[in-house]
Amino acid sequence: MKFRRNFSIVAHIDHGKSTLADRLIVAADLVSERNFRDQILDNLDIERERGITIKSQTVSLPYRAKDGQEYLLNLIDTPGHVDFTYEVSRALASCEGVLLLVDATQGVQAQTVANLYLAMEYNLEVIPVINKIDLPSADIDAARSQIDKELGLDGSSAVLVSAKTGQGLDELREAIVARIPPPKPPEDDRLRAVIFDASYDPFRGSVIACRVFSGSVKQGDTLLLMSNGLTRRVEEVGEFRLVRVPTKTLPAGAVGYVIAGIKTIADTRVGDTITLADAPVDHAMPGFREPKPVVFSSIYPVASDDYPSLVDALQKYTLNDASLVYTKDSSAALGQGFRAGFLGLLHLEIAQERLEREFNQSLILTAPSVEYHFHLQDGSMVSVDNPTYYPDPIVIVRSEEPYIRASILAPDHYMGSIMKLCIERRGVNSEMRYPGPGRVEMLFDMPLAEVLF
Repeated sequence: MKFRRNFSIVAHIDHGKSTLADRLIVAADLVSERNFRDQILDNLDIERERGITIKSQTVSLPYRAKDGQEYLLNLIDTPGHVDFTYEVSRALASCEGVLLLVDATQGVQAQTVANLYLAMEYNLEVIPVINKIDLPSADIDAARSQIDKELGLDGSSAVLVSAKTGQGLDELREAIVARIPPPKPPEDDRLRAVIFDASYDPFRGSVIACRVFSGSVKQGDTLLLMSNGLTRRVEEVGEFRLVRVPTKTLPAGAVGYVIAGIKTIADTRVGDTITLADAPVDHAMPGFREPKPVVFSSIYPVASDDYPSLVDALQKYTLNDASLVYTKDSSAALGQGFRAGFLGLLHLEIAQERLEREFNQSLILTAPSVEYHFHLQDGSMVSVDNPTYYPDPIVIVRSEEPYIRASILAPDHYMGSIMKLCIERRGVNSEMRYPGPGRVEMLFDMPLAEVLF
C-alpha cells in the first residue's frame, strides 16, 4: 500500500488537465508514439471535438522514483466545467491528494477556487502546479502570488511544468510521490469499496470503476451492493492502463475495475458501497451526495413510434451519466416523452448530443426551465418545473424560485459592465473583494432563471 498514490488533477476549464494527463501517460510508456493522440483519456467523440472532459477517466501509471522504488500512481482525470462538479466530487472521494493546476497566463480563476474548496472538503493534500510556463505571455511570479493570496497555499512550493513540452514532468512525479500520502491503513479486513464511475459493456454488462478502502476483492468473490442489496459473483478484477488489464486481486488502497455480470443498468449506482456478501460491513461509506438537477426540460421522440427505443437509450445513457434524472411525461401535441433534470445548460446540450449520436435518437427538447415552489392557501406547497402544471393564481399565497450566489472574478476595469449586466438580471450585489492588484471578485445573488435565459 505504501507504494501507491491515488491523485486527481483539478483546474479551471482549459488550464491543461487533459494535456498534463497525456504527458504523464507517455512518460509512463503506456502508449507508443505511433498510437498516441491528444486527449487520450477522453474517449467520447464529443469530448475530443469540443476539447473538454465530460466523464472522469482513470489510469494506473507505473513510476520508478529517484529512491529506486517502483510506485503505482493512480490518476483520475476529472472534468473542469461547473456543470460536472458532481463527477469531480466522486473522483476526489477516491483520492488522497490533488494537483491543482493554474494557467501561468491566466492565473487563478473562479473554478480553481471552487475545486480547491472541494478538495479541502475531503481533507486532501493539495499540490499547486503552474502550467503553460513555455508560453511567451506566462507570468510565473503573478501566478505564484495569486496562489499565495487567493488560495492561501504556499506559492513558492508550486511545481512549474509545461504539459505541452513535458518540461518539469520529473519534478512533478517526484512531488506526487513525496507530498501525496499513501492510502491510510484500513481499520479491519472487511471489503469496503466505493463506486466512483461505471461504464456499460454490451458483452460484459456493467464495468464498475471503484476505489478499495479496506479488504480485497478477487475473482469468484460474491459482492453485495449496499444501496439495493443486490448480490453478484465477481467475474474479473483489474487495473486501468488505458485498456483494462486483469489482475488476480484488487488490494486495499487500489483503484481498478470489477466486472460482476450486473446486467441491469439501474443497479450500478455511482457512490454506492461494495462489500462481500459473506462478511458485510456495518454501514456504507460516507461522502457522496445525490446529484441535484437545476435545469429541467422535456424530451420527446420526433416520431411517437420511437418511444420504446428512447426508453432504452435513456436507461443505457444514465449508467454513464449518473447525474441525469428523468420521469415520464406526456404532451397533447408531442405524445409520450420524459421530463429530465440536468446540472446545467452544458450538461443538457451534451446529453442531447450524446443521445442523438450514440443511440441514433431524433429528439425534440422543450425550452429549459427551473423548479418553482408555490405555497397555496390550504397550507400545502407544490413544486413546479413544467409550465403546464402552474397552479391557479387565485390560490397562491407566495412563490419561491431558486437563487444562485455567483462569484465573478474579473479584471477591475470590467467592473461597471458586469455590475450593469447583473443588476439588469435582478442581481443583488452582496459583497465585493479585491484579491490582488487589478482584480476584483464580486458576489451576486441572482435568480437562476435569469442566468438560463
